[in-house]
Amino acid sequence: MSVKTIDSAMLAKMFLSGAKSLENKKDYINELNVFPVPDGDTGTNMTLTIMSAAKDVSALENPDMKSLCKSMSSGSLRGARGNSGVILSQLLRGFTKVAKEYDEIDAAIISAGFDKAVESAYKAVMKPKEGTILTVAKAAAVKANSLFEDGVEDLDEYFRGIIEAAKVSLDNTPELLPVLKEAGVVDSGGAGLLEILNGAYDAFCGKEIVFTMDDDTAKVAGETRKFETASGKIESDLKYIYATDIIFSTVAKTFNLQHESDYKRYLENIGENVTIDVKDAEVAVSLVTNDPGLVLQKALKYGPLTKVSVNNLKNEETPTEAPVKVEKKANEPKKPVGFIAVSVGAGIAEVFKNLGVDYLIEGGQTMNPSTEDMLNAIDQVNAETIFILPNNKNIVMAANQARDMTEDKRVIVIPTKTVPQGISAVISYVSDSSVEENQDSMLAEISLVKTGQVTYAVRDTVIDGCEIHQDDYMGIGDKGILSNGKDIEAVTLEMVDKMVEDDSEIITIYYGEDIKEDDANKIKALIEEKHGDLEVELQAGGQPIYYYIISVE
Repeated sequence: MSVKTIDSAMLAKMFLSGAKSLENKKDYINELNVFPVPDGDTGTNMTLTIMSAAKDVSALENPDMKSLCKSMSSGSLRGARGNSGVILSQLLRGFTKVAKEYDEIDAAIISAGFDKAVESAYKAVMKPKEGTILTVAKAAAVKANSLFEDGVEDLDEYFRGIIEAAKVSLDNTPELLPVLKEAGVVDSGGAGLLEILNGAYDAFCGKEIVFTMDDDTAKVAGETRKFETASGKIESDLKYIYATDIIFSTVAKTFNLQHESDYKRYLENIGENVTIDVKDAEVAVSLVTNDPGLVLQKALKYGPLTKVSVNNLKNEETPTEAPVKVEKKANEPKKPVGFIAVSVGAGIAEVFKNLGVDYLIEGGQTMNPSTEDMLNAIDQVNAETIFILPNNKNIVMAANQARDMTEDKRVIVIPTKTVPQGISAVISYVSDSSVEENQDSMLAEISLVKTGQVTYAVRDTVIDGCEIHQDDYMGIGDKGILSNGKDIEAVTLEMVDKMVEDDSEIITIYYGEDIKEDDANKIKALIEEKHGDLEVELQAGGQPIYYYIISVE
């Protein structure tokens, strides 16, 4: 029997099924990233984005089209991570703007929704590139309109035609982006969008799927959630059941910044919602875990316990997560200007703190913060104007989206693409200058900073004519691969050589958590030996995955 319309219940099933289909292929989509770095995360970012909306959709009982569309749009907008996630959220925002006005939607309305989705997504990107998720989305919209104009009303035929057009477009992305062709992959964002369409079509065809959020997604979401598309309801089981709060005594010399970083990393492996607050001779720790005894044992290595509180959340009538302690800035006196920076690694965080940054968002390369993370940070900084430093090219769009969603404060995003650019931007700020003058000077300053980052390859590939093998070290510059090989010292030195120019003055080295201080000092000495006329500084960055982050100014 021909189906010509779908109601809100069917659209909810299709949306949840599309979300789960994307999650199932998350790792495959991550592997499509052109750069074979350990944090290739298109699949992860798109999954976390759509699952943020799936959580809201699944919580609805018998939603009408308007409330369903609101959950799809607001959930994805706030949960958007990375450029691919922001684009996906804009696609959903555009589609739901049209669909929300109707009780049932047909080919005509879906076609209009697809057009609005593509329009919204293209507007969100400053310099749209073809051969990306945008191209695949546009191909789907063009086909949707073509089928409607040809009189196709049967939605089964209609959806199959759209999906086929999206697949053809995806397969053609290497012809539009040479870097994809060289690497032998299709666009990862476009592949993610196709998976969503495939999953949605499965639900339309009557395929009933019980959804369980995988461990990686659940860790970020805070719970293990099960989605049932047949009912649209959600079952929720706490992943960790003991809310654990302790205080132990110490002194600065026996609990330094490195100890704090090590302890936090340990706690994050056995729980979540970890906060550590160091004040004078006391350290307060809060988290949810299944092993409170391990929390106490580790703490005793640093000092005697003075307070212990462990609550079983399952014993409460309404299970809740342990409260997250946030350093409140919103209650402080309002000031003219505040700063928010994305940071990763205890050492780099300390640099930003010492420069007067008001609020640090932990994230960066290994986990791109969401738009909601940005909005929460903005809420915590009590200032008339707030500068945001994303410090990663894949976070700039989420920062811009948070800026556009903020109404009560002026938010300015300085598009810093690396940590060294962010540090230079803060250093160049002059309190006596106007906001506009500071914005101009920060933009000028970050353009003078070159950044190189040393990491390892997760797979074999070819980029920029460089043949790269799995586990090779890579020196990645602002515009591509600068060096690669089996020896980390040689790769690092070659990368720096290609960054240094005649007018260069300062080289700053931030070494990561996997680098010993002696090895970092050796790299510093080798660079000084080769570039003796330049000032070379060494800092413990503590960042994961990237052995060295090096700036040349």
